[in-house]
Amino acid sequence: MALIIAGERSGVGKTTITLALLAALCRVQGEAEAASTPLGHLRAVNREMAVNPDGLLPQTADPALPPGLTRGKAPSPGSPDAALPPVGSQFGLVQAFKVGPDYIDPMFHSAVTGRPCRNLDPVLTSEDYVRSCFDYHSQSAPYSLIEGVMGLFDGVETPPAVRHGDRPYQLPDYGSTAHIARLLNVPVVLVLDCSHLSGSVAAIVQGYRSFDPLLHLAGVVLNRVGSDRHLRLLTLALETIQMPILGVLRRQGDIAIPDRHLGLVPAGELTHLDRVLDCLAHLGRTCFDWHQLQPLLSPQRPMTCPWPERRRPVTPPETPVRLAVAQDAAFNFYYADNLDLLQVLGAELVPWSPLQDRQLPPGVQGLYLGGGFPELFATALADNQAMKEAVRSAIAQGMPTYGECGGLMYLCETLVDLEGVSHAMVGVIPGTMSMAKRLTLGYRRAIALADGPVVCRGQTVWGHEFHRSQWQPFSGRSQHLESWNHGLGSEIADFTAIKAEYSTQCLDLADGTGDRTLFQIQALGDLFPPPGHIAPSQPEGWHSPHLHGSYVHLHWGAKPELAQRFIDRCRPFQPLA
Repeated sequence: MALIIAGERSGVGKTTITLALLAALCRVQGEAEAASTPLGHLRAVNREMAVNPDGLLPQTADPALPPGLTRGKAPSPGSPDAALPPVGSQFGLVQAFKVGPDYIDPMFHSAVTGRPCRNLDPVLTSEDYVRSCFDYHSQSAPYSLIEGVMGLFDGVETPPAVRHGDRPYQLPDYGSTAHIARLLNVPVVLVLDCSHLSGSVAAIVQGYRSFDPLLHLAGVVLNRVGSDRHLRLLTLALETIQMPILGVLRRQGDIAIPDRHLGLVPAGELTHLDRVLDCLAHLGRTCFDWHQLQPLLSPQRPMTCPWPERRRPVTPPETPVRLAVAQDAAFNFYYADNLDLLQVLGAELVPWSPLQDRQLPPGVQGLYLGGGFPELFATALADNQAMKEAVRSAIAQGMPTYGECGGLMYLCETLVDLEGVSHAMVGVIPGTMSMAKRLTLGYRRAIALADGPVVCRGQTVWGHEFHRSQWQPFSGRSQHLESWNHGLGSEIADFTAIKAEYSTQCLDLADGTGDRTLFQIQALGDLFPPPGHIAPSQPEGWHSPHLHGSYVHLHWGAKPELAQRFIDRCRPFQPLA
């Protein structure tokens, strides 16, 4: 089986614990560390906690390690402790997964493991897809590790038309860590923030263990432990409920991953990433009971295709479609499954940088602009006039283009950054993108209002919004899109009525109707209105027959027909000279 790392709530150090375990398995061990124990002391914690509780994890100074880090006691030569964990291993040893729609945590997983991290999200895909995706990818590595999302039972309401009857209670935990653990039948390790806990930890853990009888709570990791005395109290409390302690981490001030307005700073932007991962690897090797952890990390499941049988892609044609995928510091939010699916269906993915390149890759037949942080690189994007003109010209000539969130922002006329400075963007979509004070976040049910390069008129898809910018669709007008967080039902510009006021800088993409709205969207939580009320909805996005621009992130795994449609639209396009 595999292992899922859950938190009692958000902010308990779940990502740090996950990265420490991944790094311990994947990072090459240094010579100095090879002379010390990789583990052993936590096995003694669980075996002898009643015998010598005062001797647990002593804080011995070590000048070779960053402040706050300690080494464990070396195992006896030839003892079984010396063989675990399999340190010194190279990339590819562990397959990592992430529950939910997040992009940034998977970047760190991939940086450690050298393998694409896979998202497990039944709202964006389906329960069947989550199972088949996990089964398929977990077979390609000896170990599998899943990082959960938020607290163990934190999820959403079950989406309409989804049968979800495996719960003994009516908690809105669809898409939660607990939901995924039940779907995959994997044990849970619960991470606890112990900075303000002692004896109460037993009551908390017992509650989590007994709340859902379908879950198997294999043990706990105690994070932010303050002292030996503190650890003794926690240990004695957990002894009363016979809960294994699988890891103990002291309060760490030297291992910190900076964050900003959309969460952690992506791995690719951190200049000190190797140092952080080395520190995490040391924690992983010395602060966990690998005798108990390692058997839980080894999946024993049948190999299956990640796409349900009825949706399995056909054999791709011999001539691939060259698809330019924007990949740099400004655009890097992509689901690995989307990229895989495009390749399976016959696309050749060609990376390019709107930040640094001066022209599009030669011979491409379509553009894929994912999400990211264009607002942080707005000056460089605006200054790259050659690339903006190349993108504008390609779209004007009919090149199929998919712009998602950050990609949508880049394709608009103007982007106002976090400092309030305006920057000219590509300009094929009218309006201004301005940074807002509040985050727009949540699952969306989106119904396509017209045919485009990815969706068909009337088609329903599930997606996720995650942005701080707001789109003011028409320059020079006072109408603003009201944030979802301020409530639904706000009026949006009538695209048909004010078509004449489109900025002359934008390309004329109209097909005669004048309405360029791509989706009518609804927040998941608003699909359950009180009796007598109508679920609110809102127009969103911009389209033409060959352009898809939307804030809504889509995972194509359970709907490969979306990727197939995009490739089919790209194939007849004659590559630009």
